[in-house]
Amino acid sequence: MAQLEGYYFSAALSCTFLVSCLLFSAFSRALREPYMDEIFHLPQAQRYCEGHFSLSQWDPMITTLPGLYLLSVGVVKPASWIFGLSEHVVCSIGMLRFVNLLFSVGNFYLLYLLFRKVQPRHKAGSSIQRILSTLTLAVFPTLYFFNFLYYTEAGSMFFTLFAYLMCLYGNHKTSALLGFCGFMFRQTNIVWAVFCAGNIVAQKLTEAWKTELHKKKEERLPPIKGPFSEFRKILQFLLAYSMSFKNLSMLFLLTWPYILLMSLFCVFVAVNGGIVVGDRSSHEACLHFPQLFYFCSFTLFFSFPHLLSPSKIKAFLCLAWKRRIQFFAITLVSVFLVWKFTYTHKYLLADNRHYTFYVWKRVFQRYEIVKYLLVPVYIFAGWSITDSLKSKSIFWNLMFFICLFTVTVPQKLLEFRYFILPYVIYRLNIPLPPISRLVCELGCYAVVNFLTFYIFLNKTFQWPNSQDIQRFMW
Repeated sequence: MAQLEGYYFSAALSCTFLVSCLLFSAFSRALREPYMDEIFHLPQAQRYCEGHFSLSQWDPMITTLPGLYLLSVGVVKPASWIFGLSEHVVCSIGMLRFVNLLFSVGNFYLLYLLFRKVQPRHKAGSSIQRILSTLTLAVFPTLYFFNFLYYTEAGSMFFTLFAYLMCLYGNHKTSALLGFCGFMFRQTNIVWAVFCAGNIVAQKLTEAWKTELHKKKEERLPPIKGPFSEFRKILQFLLAYSMSFKNLSMLFLLTWPYILLMSLFCVFVAVNGGIVVGDRSSHEACLHFPQLFYFCSFTLFFSFPHLLSPSKIKAFLCLAWKRRIQFFAITLVSVFLVWKFTYTHKYLLADNRHYTFYVWKRVFQRYEIVKYLLVPVYIFAGWSITDSLKSKSIFWNLMFFICLFTVTVPQKLLEFRYFILPYVIYRLNIPLPPISRLVCELGCYAVVNFLTFYIFLNKTFQWPNSQDIQRFMW
């Protein structure tokens, strides 16, 4: 069975890479010049490729650290020495974009290894489920599209997944080092390095919590009753646990590589005067709470075979009626957050090349009441996501949702790219779905990808004041 799984995996990876190469060829023929954010990334990478690393050569419009450019130079320069290619060829737009295609292969392999580590392997059908899950996430539309452009998404995903894998295998120094590499691609990836540390803490807390429950069961202590009894028990446990020097010292010894990385990050923020490098005027942090609602809707849309079903809706309605006071309070809070904390970034309405422009213009902006009418959908999506993670411990869930909050809420701009990493982390950790649902999910992703690529490559347009060809994209 293990040998067959290896064959299936090799076939899936090979077919995906072949299709990706064909698509890459189509992209290269259609896009001979930098497009969108590539107008900043590609010239900067080419300056690095030519050996110009001084700060005076840095484009101030770039807001991320130079991880992508440094690694690209590390890949393409040896190619020029080995194959005798000229600098003009190895530093070309096509070669630099191809670096992300190589990252996509690495991401496919890392996703497979993570599914093998995270998901149980006792079922006979689980090998097919793991490979289908890997294939599905590898062609996840929002991520897959950016494999063909010179953006930071593919490299950012690679180092974050690699760090997470090393964390799960207990190699925390390597995990923290890879977390630093991920941070060099995008500063917000520091949150997922913290998530790796949180994964260790959650594991130890879960072990201690199970011991505590077993002890109380043996002592036959009367249970605490009340609407928030479970919450109070957990809070009391966390306070007691954190008061123990032995527990804190054990956690420190396990997580010190991540603590060192966080300390370096704090130094960077203090020296840099903020998390963003370059142009900060368009990347100001704010409390954009509806970003959580947008993420939940995004996840519900792309994981609908697992999160949306008549039985799920029925269970949600029954629970909402049973706990109507709590759900009414949640609805009121959600409406208030939508009312007071909805922000519209200037880029969202200024650039009609992104799908988010049309989502906002034709859904949220058409009628003011729409954003409030969607609150029940947000609550259902949030409940369904939480319900799908019930196999994970309450402490793991707590760490994940804290990291999700940290990585989404401060973002003023609604952009689907920001949801890729939390979505992939979420999708890795839900129980392996049945094969029928995975096939449905994969089929839907294939359709979305086909439409996305077809529109991008064929449905071009021009702005009235420009001769440049414009294209629709995520």
